[in-house]
Amino acid sequence: MRPLPTAVDRRDPVFIENHAQNLAAVAVLQDELAKSRQGGGPKYNQRHLDRGRLLPRERIEMLLDPDGYFLELCPLAGRDVDLIAHGAGLIGGVGVVSGVECLILANESTVQGGAINEIGVKKTRRLAEIAAENRLPGVSLIESAGADLPNQSRIFIPGGEGFRDITRRSKDRTPTVCLVFGSSTAGGAYIPGMSDYTVFVKDQAQVFLAGPPLVKMATGEEVDEESLGGATMHSRVSGVSDFLAEDELDAIRLGRELIGALRWRKAGPPPNGPGDPPLYDPDELLGVVSPDTRVPFDAREVIARIVDGSRFLEFKPGYGATLVCGWADVCGYRVGILANNGILFSESANKGAQFIALCNQQDIPLLFLQNITGFMVGREYEEGGIIKHGAKMINAVSNSTVPAITIMMGASFGAGNYAMMGRAYQPRFLFSWPNHKIAVMGGEQLAGVLDIIKRQSAARKGKPVNEEQLAFMKQMITQQIDKESSAYFATARLWDDGIIDPRDTRAVLGITLSACHTNTVQGTTSWGVYRH
Repeated sequence: MRPLPTAVDRRDPVFIENHAQNLAAVAVLQDELAKSRQGGGPKYNQRHLDRGRLLPRERIEMLLDPDGYFLELCPLAGRDVDLIAHGAGLIGGVGVVSGVECLILANESTVQGGAINEIGVKKTRRLAEIAAENRLPGVSLIESAGADLPNQSRIFIPGGEGFRDITRRSKDRTPTVCLVFGSSTAGGAYIPGMSDYTVFVKDQAQVFLAGPPLVKMATGEEVDEESLGGATMHSRVSGVSDFLAEDELDAIRLGRELIGALRWRKAGPPPNGPGDPPLYDPDELLGVVSPDTRVPFDAREVIARIVDGSRFLEFKPGYGATLVCGWADVCGYRVGILANNGILFSESANKGAQFIALCNQQDIPLLFLQNITGFMVGREYEEGGIIKHGAKMINAVSNSTVPAITIMMGASFGAGNYAMMGRAYQPRFLFSWPNHKIAVMGGEQLAGVLDIIKRQSAARKGKPVNEEQLAFMKQMITQQIDKESSAYFATARLWDDGIIDPRDTRAVLGITLSACHTNTVQGTTSWGVYRH
């Protein structure tokens, strides 16, 4: 493979302006992420510490290998959604414990006692998907008041999926280690109950289906918390606890030893070494990409700053030019890249479908770099079969079985989102850059469609258009769509696995590709029916 050339000039006024605006957007992202790391705030954090307990993030830090990493997932889930805290009261991500990549989940016990809310249930489900798809052992750090009862109608049914997922992973020989640091009440009691290994902290862990007040109300029995569900009772009487830890540090030690004792082995092929860095500075990504998703940029300039040695073997470079396809290595892992370089035409879709099939044939994971406003429209293109050609690519995306990772690096509109492995098509991981926009169509386009429809309707009725009312409606719909298409709106609702600094893209890809290779990497040659 040959290195990609670059046309980037850091002295170009456009580059300088892009870099400044994107750098400001990254600063906003860092502020939002800082909020998600605050837990319940100084008051509740201090109250937690005064009880002699470690903060949830401190527990994770001590669980991880000293030279390991932790890629936090969905850190802004719940942001600005029904007064739910940043992160939805849960911390989750991929981290290295005793040399093993694990899916780590911890209750943010300084936020409403770690009670699980509606978005927290969705986040738990997403983390479970990641653990199952990538065959990652789980480590749960539990201290939770259970379900957020005032919102139980939105939690009860989907909440059961979390317990189901633990047992299904166990059936598939992907174990979960549960460290119980405090209360794990009601449905939460089934988390340790269904985990493969449990560690309870002495004089702290309390696990019961119903606490003393509910037991008193239901049966008339009076019992204290320790006798009802304390760590010592469960370790010596009920058997729910496998290990009784003297304190939190002892529990973390036991957790690390249990993961190490699994003798876990990756099922996928190893990388070809760590991979050499790109020839070009990743910081230049901030100047390459416009913060305005309406302004195009060359996807090759992005590829050159995230792949090993900037080397790229392009497939069909002279055909279907608006979709760049080719092979490269990222941190030593071979990937097939599909990157948008404009709107999708029939040729682009056909090229993409063939490329996906080739990667499946050779068991090569896929990397989608999305910046797409959709498929080309108009009479000429409809007559040329844009629907059937687009469907062919979506068919390939839908039935591909190699791991896929999607980076939303710009626009993501309409069926283009689908064809480029959007969330609905279950990529193993999906991340967004701060400039990302996602919607059926943009606010201005939708307002324009509304304008045409209203004017046609008025003409049919022989009535004049109320220009003032129409202008107001267009303004309102544009504002609504602009808000709902932002990266922050999307990440709050788990449409992605997190917003990342573009400069961190290579590192994020390296971690997620390594996680993907914990499971088998196997393609398919079976596809649905193509319409010719």
